[in-house]
Amino acid sequence: MAILKRGLAGEPVKLLQQKLGVDADGRFGPGTEKALQDYQKAHGLKVDGIAGPDTFVQMGLYELVLLRSGSRGDTVKRLQVALAVTADGAFGAGTAAAVRAFQEKNGLEADGMAGPATLAKMGLFKEITPDVVKRSEVGSAAGAPSAAPAGDAA
Repeated sequence: MAILKRGLAGEPVKLLQQKLGVDADGRFGPGTEKALQDYQKAHGLKVDGIAGPDTFVQMGLYELVLLRSGSRGDTVKRLQVALAVTADGAFGAGTAAAVRAFQEKNGLEADGMAGPATLAKMGLFKEITPDVVKRSEVGSAAGAPSAAPAGDAA
């Protein structure tokens, strides 16, 4: 999952809503957006009402983290430091190439995106356990895609 924002629906939205303590109907509407903005403000995150990698990490929703071309933020910077590439917090071609090289070297699908399986193999977050990776897989409750648009936000 790259981002969750108003207009999206599905199991990932329901997980976000449960963390926010709002009605978990699986539809990202104005109430979810407002609750997310309040959460972001209270936790020093970019207040945009869009849940992306930095918000997912802050909330402990590691199964929803997906870093890919266009992603930005502290979580990307952390990945870049681990890969020993320029740590500017912007996931570009150089970061994607470094992720692909890491994935190839470690027997992972070399798609250049860093999701829970890649992050677990890197040991970047101790919280990303085999159970989190399993929950993130397509077809599981948390991994079922919900038409998230390309791009990424806080």
